Amino acid sequence: MKRHAPPVLLLACFILFLSAGTPRTYVVGDQVANFSLLNIDGRMVSMHDYTESAKGLIVVFTCNHCPYAQLYEQRIIDLHNKYAQKGFPVIAINPNPADLYPDDSYEEMQKRAKEMRYPFAYLHDDNQTVYPQFGASRTPHVFILDDNFIVRYIGAIDDNPETPKAAKNRFVENAVNAMLRGERPDPEFTRAVGCTIKKKP
Repeated sequence: MKRHAPPVLLLACFILFLSAGTPRTYVVGDQVANFSLLNIDGRMVSMHDYTESAKGLIVVFTCNHCPYAQLYEQRIIDLHNKYAQKGFPVIAINPNPADLYPDDSYEEMQKRAKEMRYPFAYLHDDNQTVYPQFGASRTPHVFILDDNFIVRYIGAIDDNPETPKAAKNRFVENAVNAMLRGERPDPEFTRAVGCTIKKKP
């Protein structure tokens, strides 16, 4: 007598088949692998460059062209100016391909950083190797790491892109302040709002 596989088993095999082709991205509690990307000053910069001086890192995926990134630009600068001296510097990463968005080219990144006087590293993920590992999907999209490069917060900067002063929940500030007190951020995850990161064709 021929036996058929139970429906539950077939469903489990199908889910495993689908997930096998989907690379896992970082979640809260994961340790981030070191990366090295080209900074706007021509140097290669990695997370390990901050090992001695930092208590953690505020990694922000952002870009030049996105209106949401532009709305949050000064807030990202302010975050670095406020928290770098407390051990949490910003590392900004542009994940967008220049062939789709000329405004996001390395040369335009240099111009933008000079014009706005970026006080932080602004790195170019030209080959799009880093942002998929993080699971970044928007600009801006924030990942806060502790001193062991473990993800402690993922999400938005605050809850009001258009009007900074009207923000009721400043998620990144609250998360970093909690970590400085030795506490876990609450919330640890929020939904990032911004332009979709575009993959190279």
